[in-house]
Amino acid sequence: MPIPSLDALPIRRLTLRDLTACADLSEDRGWPREEHKWGFLLVAGRGYGIDDPDGGLVAACVVTQYGPPDRPALGALGMVLVAGRHARRGVGRRLMRHVVSAMGTTPLTLHATPYGRPLYEELGFKVTGRAEMVMGNFTPGGPEHGVPTRAAAAEDLTSILRLDEEVFGADRTHIVTRLPAFADQLRVAEENGRIIGYAGAWPNMETQVVGPLIARDTETAQALVASLAAHTDRPLRTDIDVRHEGLLAWVKERGMESVAFNSVMTYGVTDLPGDWTRRFAPLTVAAG
Repeated sequence: MPIPSLDALPIRRLTLRDLTACADLSEDRGWPREEHKWGFLLVAGRGYGIDDPDGGLVAACVVTQYGPPDRPALGALGMVLVAGRHARRGVGRRLMRHVVSAMGTTPLTLHATPYGRPLYEELGFKVTGRAEMVMGNFTPGGPEHGVPTRAAAAEDLTSILRLDEEVFGADRTHIVTRLPAFADQLRVAEENGRIIGYAGAWPNMETQVVGPLIARDTETAQALVASLAAHTDRPLRTDIDVRHEGLLAWVKERGMESVAFNSVMTYGVTDLPGDWTRRFAPLTVAAG
C-alpha cells in the first residue's frame, strides 16, 4: 500500500487520549515533555493534530479560546510543533492555515520564537509586543514589601474572576477555575480586604512557572512573586512583558536570569484587549 503524502493526511481534533503522543512530539523537538501542561491545554483548549501513519503525530498545536463560547473574544495559539523527520516540508504552515481558518473572525494571538516568527508573519500575524523569559533560584532580599499576600481560598474565586476579566479583557472562567487543581500555589494580594492581584505557580519539569501574574502595580507583583518563591524549593520561571521594566530588573537582582525573548503577535486585531499595565505574566505562553 502506498504511503500517503503529508498533504493528504487529515487534520483532526486532539483529546486527552493523545497526551502521550503530544509529549513524545515535544521530546522529539528537544523540548521538555511537559505532560502536566499538555494535559491542561488539551482539556481547557482545542488541540489539532496530524497523525503519522508510522505512529505518533506529525504535528500538533493547541488553541485556547476566551470570551463567550459562541462568540470568542480571543484565541491564543501555542505548542505548535512538527516532528523533526517531517520538518521544513510545509506541514506547520498547513496546520496553521487550517487553525486560522477554523477560528473564523476570532482575533488570535501567540508568542513566537525567532524561529517560528517568519511563518506567522507569512500568515498575517503582526508583532505587537515582546516577552522576556527569566529563570533561576529566587533569593529573598530581606523583608519584601508591605503588600499583604496569602493563599487563595475558595471564597476568593468570584473576586479573582472579576479582576481577571477586567485586566485580561475577556472571560477566562474556564481557565481560572482550573487553576486550583493545576497549580501548586494560588495566592492573592489584598488591600483593605479587597483583592488587588493574584498569581499562580505550577510545576513544569524542574521549575515552578509563575503565571498568571496579575497585579495592581509593580510593588504588588513583586510581593506576589516573593510569596510564591517562599513556598517552593524549585527554581522559578516566568515570561514577563518587557514593558514591565521594574519587575524584570527586580527579579534579576534576586537571582533570576534572562533565558529568551519571544515576540507577542496578533492576527485580526492591532493589540490585545484588557489592561497591560496590570498584566505582568501569562499562565503560559501557550495559552496567553
